[in-house]
Amino acid sequence: MTKIGLGFRSEMLDWNPAEIEADFFEVAPENWVRRDRGPLYSLRDAGYPIRLHGVSLNLGGSSQFSRDFLRDLRELINDIGADHYSDHLAASGDGHQLYDLFPVPFTQAEIIRVSDRISQVQDALEQRIGIENTTYYTNVGTLAEADFLSCVAERADCDILLDFNNISVNHKNHGQAGIADFIAQLPAHRVSYLHVAGHEFDERFGLFIDTHSQPVEAATAHAAGDWARQHCKDILLEWDNDIPDLATINRELACLRAFTTM
Repeated sequence: MTKIGLGFRSEMLDWNPAEIEADFFEVAPENWVRRDRGPLYSLRDAGYPIRLHGVSLNLGGSSQFSRDFLRDLRELINDIGADHYSDHLAASGDGHQLYDLFPVPFTQAEIIRVSDRISQVQDALEQRIGIENTTYYTNVGTLAEADFLSCVAERADCDILLDFNNISVNHKNHGQAGIADFIAQLPAHRVSYLHVAGHEFDERFGLFIDTHSQPVEAATAHAAGDWARQHCKDILLEWDNDIPDLATINRELACLRAFTTM
């Protein structure tokens, strides 16, 4: 049965977990390395699995990985018993953390380079990780995004954290494959679970922006629910900006749950 999860953010620390209609939670490990993990222990001890989704690993960059961070990350994974760790198939800054995600060119050369970097991380952590398809506002390359993602995952022997909202945003902005065509090209057995979120159109740039500040589009939620049910995958809701009240979040979670049973 598909489980429905929620990205747990600092604005939710005062919420009663028992009142959140989620089966599991996901947190950014960067927020919990060498910090008080009391809230995570409370979630874990209440029976909620915790998954880790990073933002700073810089898989698509070129700088060496921090041994200290990888050591701390492995300690965190073991400490809270996290059964999933993932990060983005993107660059996030060489030398300095830029707190943004920059695209990797969709080329054969980058398949080799990036998959080798993923393998380095997996060797250091002694486990497989997941890579998330990201939004991009400009990119270059000779391959379709879905082909590039699949080839990287196969060569690195890693999982895919499949973000349906990012597929939709890239489709709207660049005319790339829509959700149905994109997911048809992926190896379903490599997908660990799904992300969904909302996005907005920014008139300043003439682009849809992956803001995670709106409800999930009905078409995206429906597609994710169908695919999750067919392939026995879980779905996680991300709402990172302009976080609404608990009642609104619970309505979103209930909507996702309903789409997995239709």
